[in-house]
Amino acid sequence: MGVLRETAQRLKTEFAVYRLALGHPHTPWLARILLGLALGYVLLPFDLIPDFIPVIGHLDDLVIVPALVWLALRMIPPVVMAECRLNIESKK
Repeated sequence: MGVLRETAQRLKTEFAVYRLALGHPHTPWLARILLGLALGYVLLPFDLIPDFIPVIGHLDDLVIVPALVWLALRMIPPVVMAECRLNIESKK
């Protein structure tokens, strides 16, 4: 149960960091769009490919969201991400 709680806390922290990165003035606009799409896709109550379709229905969640986040994070300068992480850590 401790591993699950720790993973949930890390996800919560990462979402907070991404939210700060979205609003940071030095985040490129394309990275903002990609990260916004990824966060929006996670939070929307529907999928592009319904989950009742075997394999592909769940595969879109496992491929689309991480791919969008990965692309966005590659575009955001490391200094911006470090600043956002430090900001979140200081609030704890």
